[in-house]
Amino acid sequence: MFRNAVASISATLLLTLFAHAQGPQSPTIPSTGFPGIDEYRASRIAIYADDFGQLARYRDADAALGSPRAGENRVVFLGDSITDYWKLEDYFAGKPYINRGVDGQSTPEMLVRFRQDVIELHPKVLVVLAGTNDIAGVTGPARNEEIEANYASIAELARAHEIRVVFASLLPAYNYTPESKESFALRPRERLLALNAWLKDYCAKNQLVYLDYASALTDDRGMLRRDLSDDGLHPNAAGYKIMAPLAEKAIANSLAGKP
Repeated sequence: MFRNAVASISATLLLTLFAHAQGPQSPTIPSTGFPGIDEYRASRIAIYADDFGQLARYRDADAALGSPRAGENRVVFLGDSITDYWKLEDYFAGKPYINRGVDGQSTPEMLVRFRQDVIELHPKVLVVLAGTNDIAGVTGPARNEEIEANYASIAELARAHEIRVVFASLLPAYNYTPESKESFALRPRERLLALNAWLKDYCAKNQLVYLDYASALTDDRGMLRRDLSDDGLHPNAAGYKIMAPLAEKAIANSLAGKP
């Protein structure tokens, strides 16, 4: 019996050593049942492992930017691809508005880079458009309560550093094209509406500005207007043209202390 036990242990050790000799196994991500998002998440394993918040994206630009000039009303736009793809200089010419959007990000990632990409830039106002990737599960499943907690953390960090906050509503999506159907299915309308209702209420209770993009971009079916997006999720030039004056008004109200 003793000999059998030793043989069994030896076999286990040999198998373990053999497995290590083959090198590390490729990590796998649980399937969501949606091929597109599964493939996208798998493509980002290196990012999640090496630079979860993607601090490298703006590190050099932040260092080069320096502090605001006297009297400068610097504004940071924080968000995901909807912000990342927005060419702010084309819509806010000459304004000290800084784009700190990162394609694919969720609110936990934004919190990781919040000090570098927001606090250390010393803006007067922060405009946040986030949460759609949390709902879609880009960085894993997230309940609305967890997303709300991240919004609250963003607001509290900003307040501690005398940065005024504008929270923008999550945008609707559409499924009018074959390519848009998965993206739409990953973002249930009821969850978007629930988060927008929570944001609006949170802003009212905490004297923040609520920026309602959704109402201006929604069609009579409750979806993103077809003419304002080419893929069902991201605004096109026409969409950003509608969003720009709404953002400008929200920033002005925030600077004036009008919630």
